[in-house]
Amino acid sequence: MTRVYAILAGVAVIALLGVTYFLAQRGGADGDQFAQCRGGAVAGGEGAIGGPFTLVSETGETVTEEDVIDKPSLIYFGYTFCPDVCPIDNARNVAAVEMLEERGEDVKPVFITVDPERDTVEVMREFTDAFHPDLLGLTGSEEQVKAATTAYRAFSSKQDSDDPDYYLVDHSTFTYLTLPEHGFVEFFRRDDTAEQMADRVQCYLDAS
Repeated sequence: MTRVYAILAGVAVIALLGVTYFLAQRGGADGDQFAQCRGGAVAGGEGAIGGPFTLVSETGETVTEEDVIDKPSLIYFGYTFCPDVCPIDNARNVAAVEMLEERGEDVKPVFITVDPERDTVEVMREFTDAFHPDLLGLTGSEEQVKAATTAYRAFSSKQDSDDPDYYLVDHSTFTYLTLPEHGFVEFFRRDDTAEQMADRVQCYLDAS
């Protein structure tokens, strides 16, 4: 009986290897040029994230997604009054961009507010200038910001507060990699380091 189980187990392993090989071959046939770079799967596929938006830049200009994603970009949604998470994440993103710059790559860091009520053009400019001269801050009307967050599946929720000027905003903390020719291609979590981000972004740049 033990021998029978061993034979069946061997057959199962061979079958599994065959299925794995078939799926790998099929994945290559689908033409995913970034397969070797991907760090995670997105429900609905990469095409389910990203899309048109109209916002206002930190210089007061109205911009669209075509203006913003004119080069490889790392997009993060947060707000300037965020006590800790947003400054840390933006600093990490900027560090990744600087590492890529040392490799000769030009990647744009982007910060889109989820708190347009307080994050005016002037506030956004002062915040981004403290991190990096190329960090682009974007704000807009409530409707414009909502459209952008919806396009990227970014979550945000204003907390109740007795003081209308002092409140916190719960929000998702993903950073999105976008490429001009492809749109959204990858996301990064908070536990990804600057080095890890730079290496994965480099993989996408090399494959594009």
